[in-house]
Amino acid sequence: MGGRLFIVCAAGLLVTGCFKQKPVDQNAESAKQIHQLLANWSKAFAAKDANAVMAMYAPGSAFTAYDIVPPLQFKGFDAYKKDYADFFAQFDGPIRVEIADEHLEVSGDLATDYALEHITGKLKDGKPADVWLRATSVFKRINGKWLDIHDHVSVPADMATGKAALDLKP
Repeated sequence: MGGRLFIVCAAGLLVTGCFKQKPVDQNAESAKQIHQLLANWSKAFAAKDANAVMAMYAPGSAFTAYDIVPPLQFKGFDAYKKDYADFFAQFDGPIRVEIADEHLEVSGDLATDYALEHITGKLKDGKPADVWLRATSVFKRINGKWLDIHDHVSVPADMATGKAALDLKP
């Protein structure tokens, strides 16, 4: 009887082991969620919708940005939302944003995304805008949801003149 019970138990363990679900790759699932946030951001950016753009950012003072325009830093959600609204107000018609050479690294509850951004459109004064930027975003999982806690957007500077090099292309 003992031998038969062992065989039945072993067979049961073998069968239940075969039906176990494969473990979910948490980093891959997180990367998928962050890429969706970034895709939503791109659509909102092109539509010049500051409210929708801000959907991926951490609320209140949990967010800080370094942008290409003064001041030196934007502290908090509201300050950065105003920065976006001011930026969008400079354009007549749609803005296009192209993301190139993107890299996303996820580790636990933190993730870093960096890429080149190509922004084109027509300014209110009729001049075309066509600039490549460097952008880095830091995401943190807060209460189970991925949110952007830090953006850093920059352009290279010509050290001899002290001016931004806005004509560079990858």
